[in-house]
Amino acid sequence: MTEQTQLDLAETAAPDGGGAGASKAMAFSFGEAESVLDRRELSQYFEIWHNGRWFEPPLPMDKLCQAFNMAPHHSSAIWLKVNLLVGAHVPTAKLSSDDFERWALDFLQMGNGYLEDIPNRGGGTARLDHASARHMRAPKDPNEGYFFIGSGVAQEHQFAPGRIFHLQQPDVAQEIYGLPAWLAALQSGLLNENATLFRRRYYLNGAHMGFILYVSEAFSDQETADQIEKAIKAGKGAGNFKNMFLNIPSGKKDSVQLLPVGELAAKDEFSGIKNISRDDMLAAHRVPPILLGIVPQNAAGFGKPSEALDTFYLVEVVPIIRRLLRVNDWAGSEVLQFANYDASDGSQITPTGKRIPAPSDD
Repeated sequence: MTEQTQLDLAETAAPDGGGAGASKAMAFSFGEAESVLDRRELSQYFEIWHNGRWFEPPLPMDKLCQAFNMAPHHSSAIWLKVNLLVGAHVPTAKLSSDDFERWALDFLQMGNGYLEDIPNRGGGTARLDHASARHMRAPKDPNEGYFFIGSGVAQEHQFAPGRIFHLQQPDVAQEIYGLPAWLAALQSGLLNENATLFRRRYYLNGAHMGFILYVSEAFSDQETADQIEKAIKAGKGAGNFKNMFLNIPSGKKDSVQLLPVGELAAKDEFSGIKNISRDDMLAAHRVPPILLGIVPQNAAGFGKPSEALDTFYLVEVVPIIRRLLRVNDWAGSEVLQFANYDASDGSQITPTGKRIPAPSDD
C-alpha cells in the first residue's frame, strides 16, 4: 500500500500586520523525494515468507502480468526476444512450439518459467507442458511438489515431487523465485503509461484552456467586444483554426497579446517523459532501437538493422538460449533443440554462441 501524500499548510499574516482584510501567504509541502529503496506498491518486498503451504513470491504475480502491457516499448522488447527464440526453436516430440513459446514468455516477463513433466506408462517423460508462472508456488521442502493456485481454495493443486522444472532469472536477495531482468525499468514503464493516460484524459475532457486573449485597450463600444467574443467561440468544432482580423485604431504595441496556457509546456513535458522513459526501458531490455521500429532523430541514424540484429542475437539471445537449454540436463534427454542463426555476413551462430564461418566460393 502506498503512503498517502502528506500536505502541510502554513499560513502567515502579511507583514503589515493587517486585520481582517489583510492578505495571507500560503506555503504547501507535498512530502520529501523518495528513492527506489523506499516503500513502493509493487517494487518493494519485505521477505519471502511461508504461509503454511508454500512460499509467497517476492512480487505479486498478478501485478507483473498487468505490467506486461504498461508501455509499447516494454512489451515489444519482450516479444522481440520471444520471436527470435521461437524462430530458432526446433519442436521435438516432448516439447511443442506452443508450450515452448508460453514458457519463454513467462521466463522473460515474470522472471520464472515452469514446465510440467507428464509421465508415460513406463515412468519416463511423455511430454513437457507449460505451467503458468502466475499461479505456481514453491514448497518449503524441496522434496515436496510445487503448488498451483487458482482463484479459490478448491483449485489448489500440488504436483508430485520432481515433476516441475523451474527456470528462474536470479535475484540477489533470495533463491526461491526469480525476478525479471527488466525490473529496474518498472517505474519508467509505469510513468510512460501514466503520461499517455493523462494525455488522453486531457483531450477527452475538453475543458482545458488553449490561450488567453489579453486586450489592454478599451474598445470603442460594447458591440465590438461582442463580435470578438462571437468570433472566438465560432473557432471551435468543425472548421476550426480559422483566422481572425482585429483592429483597434487607438491601440499601442502589445495592446493585444495571445498568452498560451499550459498547452505548449504540457506538450514539451509529455514528449520528454515519453522519450526518457522509452530510453530507460530500452536500456533495461538491452534492445537496439532500430529493431523496435523507432525513427532516428539524428542524420546518421542507427546503422544497418541486419548488423544490429546480429550483435543483439549474439550478446542477448544466445545467453537466454543457454539458460533455457538447462531443461535438457533436468530431463535427461534433448527435449529442447535450437537451429543455428543465419547472420547477415553468411556465417552461422550456434545455440551455444559459436560462430561458423560462411563457406568460401573456392
